[in-house]
Amino acid sequence: MSPEVAKLIAIAVVMGLGTVVPAFAIGWIGSKGAESIGRNPEAAPKVQTAMILAIAFAEAIAIYALVVSLILKFV
Repeated sequence: MSPEVAKLIAIAVVMGLGTVVPAFAIGWIGSKGAESIGRNPEAAPKVQTAMILAIAFAEAIAIYALVVSLILKFV
C-alpha cells in the first residue's frame, strides 16, 4: 500500500467516524432532552439550555474531525 492510499484511507476514517458518532450523540441528546421536557414541562428552559450547549459541544467534535482531515489532506 502506497503512502498516498494510506493517507486517503486515514482521511476517510477520520471523516467517517468524526461525523457519524457526533450525529448519533446529537440525536441522543435531542431525544433525551425532549423526553425530559415532556416529563417535566416546567423545567423546559433549564433543560433546553443544557441540551443546546451539549449539542454545540458534540458538533464541535465533528468540526475538529473536519479540521484534522483537512490537515491530513493538505500537509
